[in-house]
Amino acid sequence: MGRATDRRGVLRIDLDAATTGRTSVRRQDSLAVEEPLEIRVGAAGPGRRRPLAVTMRTPGDDIDLAVGFLLTEGFIRSADDVRTAQLCAGAQTPNTYNVVDVVLAPDVPEPAVDASRNFYTTSSCGVCGKASIDAVRTRSLFALADDPLTVPAAVLTALPDRLRAAQRGFDRTGGLHAAGLFTADGELVVLREDVGRHNAVDKVVGWAVRERRLPLAGHVLLVSGRASFELTQKAWMAGVPLLAAVSAPSVLAVELADEAGLTLVGFLRGNTMNVYARPDRITV
Repeated sequence: MGRATDRRGVLRIDLDAATTGRTSVRRQDSLAVEEPLEIRVGAAGPGRRRPLAVTMRTPGDDIDLAVGFLLTEGFIRSADDVRTAQLCAGAQTPNTYNVVDVVLAPDVPEPAVDASRNFYTTSSCGVCGKASIDAVRTRSLFALADDPLTVPAAVLTALPDRLRAAQRGFDRTGGLHAAGLFTADGELVVLREDVGRHNAVDKVVGWAVRERRLPLAGHVLLVSGRASFELTQKAWMAGVPLLAAVSAPSVLAVELADEAGLTLVGFLRGNTMNVYARPDRITV
């Protein structure tokens, strides 16, 4: 299977080291791997699964990524909608296992492959190429507005350091995003890393689907980058009542959080944060 990191030779230049006469040196550096993953979905039987999506991802937790993607895009609603999900050999040599084959339960309709709703995604954007915002405003099964979660502000401000301390891939490469699921008391439940923010979240959601933990009521989802529309939608689809980000949200993310009844926190750094939606869940 593909590796999450790889080593490459680089020329390291450090102008501050000019006094020692060693402004440049060749060395090995660890880089985050980015490879395509094709998700095939359909009914049981030979030759029945068709490609639904291709995403550029960091190898690892690929089954969770595929299942989480199907859930957050509204193609499945629970673990019962998936009969099997397995990694398959791709066409590359050596084998990289860059295909996930998902067999749906008999009563689950197969996704319609619509060219106008293109699911080719990059590591920086999970919804690029879709026809319109209306096409991705998938309705969730879960009513977040009714979730009674409350979290002390002091608990929230401690989460970025806990997330960072658990990011082993980032320690090696400095090039991976992270998504972490926490309890209301600040306990880390699960963490996933990927070159794509949306992939990291889908890996967390897919884990929760396969562990039959949905909805993720009473939990906090923390992401290491921005809070975009797509990440807000994924949190809503998984039943997460509070989404926090260390960076900025977008206008559309705030509007969707208001619509969903989701608490949205941005710029969670040090002892400060901005609360953009449903601030009543955070106590001071």
